[in-house]
Amino acid sequence: MSGPLLEVRNLKKHFPLQGGLFGSVTGYVHAVDGVSFTINRGETLSLVGESGCGKSTVGRCILRLTEPTAGEVLLDGQRIDHLSPGALRPLRQRIQIVFQDPFSSLNPRMRVGDIIAEPIINFGLANNKNEVEDRVSGLMDRVRLPRDAMRRHPHEFSGGQRQRVGIARALAPGPDLIICDEAVSALDVSVKAQIVNLLAALQDELGLALLFISHDLAIVEHVTHRVAVMYLGKIVEISDRRTLFASPQHPYTRALLSAVPVPDPSVRRDRIVLRGDVPSPINPPPGCRFHTRCPFVFDPCRTAAPSLRPIGKTEQLVACHLSSDAAFGQSNAAQLQTAAASKNAPLHGQKRD
Repeated sequence: MSGPLLEVRNLKKHFPLQGGLFGSVTGYVHAVDGVSFTINRGETLSLVGESGCGKSTVGRCILRLTEPTAGEVLLDGQRIDHLSPGALRPLRQRIQIVFQDPFSSLNPRMRVGDIIAEPIINFGLANNKNEVEDRVSGLMDRVRLPRDAMRRHPHEFSGGQRQRVGIARALAPGPDLIICDEAVSALDVSVKAQIVNLLAALQDELGLALLFISHDLAIVEHVTHRVAVMYLGKIVEISDRRTLFASPQHPYTRALLSAVPVPDPSVRRDRIVLRGDVPSPINPPPGCRFHTRCPFVFDPCRTAAPSLRPIGKTEQLVACHLSSDAAFGQSNAAQLQTAAASKNAPLHGQKRD
């Protein structure tokens, strides 16, 4: 089938704030405020940003674990954001999730084999008990766990092993897309690498699409095909992995990348320290939401919200007034240099020797 597997259009989630004597709505938390992207079959799109930027809420809205306020979510061209629970149920088989905390996402009273078998039984994917056991055994093999572990409980496993159980459970109904919501952030560095390698192997083997939600750009660089950068409920840059890591265009993306540790002592990277705190999502600033912390802010940034636009003829999309202002030259790097020089401000960038 042609077209993207998943398409998200102008997705919004505003959480109401209640207060006063009668619990009336006094405001809203603009957790997600107009997010759009696509994911193709067999592709990994990473959604990155600081804690609280809304990236996990995007994943939950796609699954309808949280009801979106507005926007559209399409699976193979079919809208799923407005379906009733009964109509949505068969489509849940095609989108699964791996949660951040592998222990709290597993029922401690159930054996691992029963946890993995649950979606197989719920979706009627096996005709009898023997078929269920065969499918569970095959899933244990896929996630590199011994078959005799099916009789154990979650507390008898390490964190990395529990996350493998979570991955096996997500694979059980045979999904097309798996949402990995900070799936490796609670794990040790060596275990992170093992889980990331497992996800990559499963993707190649099964043709899975992944929405990889993370704040760890060092991991993202090794697992993704494309990257979408979020700030305060909005996407500020989308690009393929190579282009984004080699030539980040948005000032916020440059700041995030400057914080990624470099193990090679011969490579020096200047750290960009952003001034001020992240504004409150209850009352986000007008115009560009990043303008209160951006070292290159100028008048349009304070009044007009920039839209995602391509850089030249590339597929790299950036929501930044600098990238769309012809007065700043051809490349965004040159634009930032010009803007910084005009303000007598130092350009904080990244350097690779």
